[in-house]
Amino acid sequence: MQGEDPFDQGAGGILRQPKAVWATAGASVVAFMGIGLVDPILPSIAKGLEATPSQVSLLFTSYFLITAVAMLVTGFVSSRIGGRRTLLAGLALVVVFAALSGTSSSVGELVGFRAGWGLGNALFVSTSLAVIVGAAAGGSAAAILLYESALGLGMACGPLLGALLGDASWRYPFFGTAALMAIGFICITAFLKEQPRPARKTSLLDPVRALGHGGLASVAASAFFYNYAFFTILAFTPFVLDMTPYRSGAVFFAWGLLLAVFSVLVAPRLQKRFGSLKVLGVSLVLLAVDLLVLGYGDHTAAVVGTIVSGAYIGMNNTVYTELALGVSDAPRPVASAGYNFVRWFAAAAAPYLAPKIEEWSNVHIPFVVAAATAVIGAVVVLARRTALTHEARELEPRHATEDGVAAFAD
Repeated sequence: MQGEDPFDQGAGGILRQPKAVWATAGASVVAFMGIGLVDPILPSIAKGLEATPSQVSLLFTSYFLITAVAMLVTGFVSSRIGGRRTLLAGLALVVVFAALSGTSSSVGELVGFRAGWGLGNALFVSTSLAVIVGAAAGGSAAAILLYESALGLGMACGPLLGALLGDASWRYPFFGTAALMAIGFICITAFLKEQPRPARKTSLLDPVRALGHGGLASVAASAFFYNYAFFTILAFTPFVLDMTPYRSGAVFFAWGLLLAVFSVLVAPRLQKRFGSLKVLGVSLVLLAVDLLVLGYGDHTAAVVGTIVSGAYIGMNNTVYTELALGVSDAPRPVASAGYNFVRWFAAAAAPYLAPKIEEWSNVHIPFVVAAATAVIGAVVVLARRTALTHEARELEPRHATEDGVAAFAD
């Protein structure tokens, strides 16, 4: 973003934003908290509901399976009822299903309620970036940084909240999330005005058609394999660490902090120096190595490996998002929906398959499989680098993101 300094505290600086932006960003933090909220309490849930690890891991599977399918719907909905109403609908669903999750008497009920939560989260998260950019003061750089900061902060604080509330009961984190999202609903109702709707309404099949572009399809395919590795760490590692909610929450809080720092601060600098594709390829390979250390090391190595993985995940998330937004000529919201439609299926598969693979083999093999998928993601980037060069031609990073966000704001 040439000429834009997101830390400039003039009219468009990151801290000088309208209340509507802060309300949406604050609700985004809580929305992203919901992803990692259950991490430190997975063993407690398994014990409380007399469920196996593979059954409890379905909390992630149902959540992300619905999220993936909902990606085909969010653009259709928001282009018809507007961004504000879409955000409020998503928040309302999260409030209802998060509260219901806390009342579950069986793992089946909890898995079902998490699916409804996933639908609400998809509606909210897929729309929040566009709303933040549209309502932000000044250039897009500060708005993007604010959104990415919300993502990182939410991923870091989710496990911490889960640990603090879950130490008393595994039900309390769900009630706590419902309460926080209800506050977000009130704030957005009070401070966010409806924004102009896009000139062209999005159809349900537009995101699928967008995947016909070779570059976007390549990004989505690589991200699919990467997400399998990512969510093996997020959903399976808590059972391997076998720690109290407080200790597990502290580990994933440190993990989330690294994710935030490397996503917002480190990745852009590395992209500028080495180019997006090189950064992504090397980061994926290092993530694979980290997974092998996590799988075969002792308990201390597993803790360190879990925390360090946050650095690679933060870098990968940033680069993948920029590639998805800029590699094709499809409208950015449509390209993003198609990309997310593909990659979230891996996020749904990994939490279920990793414990199953352990049952079929041993505790090491799920990490070997995850490491292999990270390497496959890097191979896809290498093999399809020509198709990806349109956006990543050793990009002046974030130029494409700036264009993409402008399209979100249109």
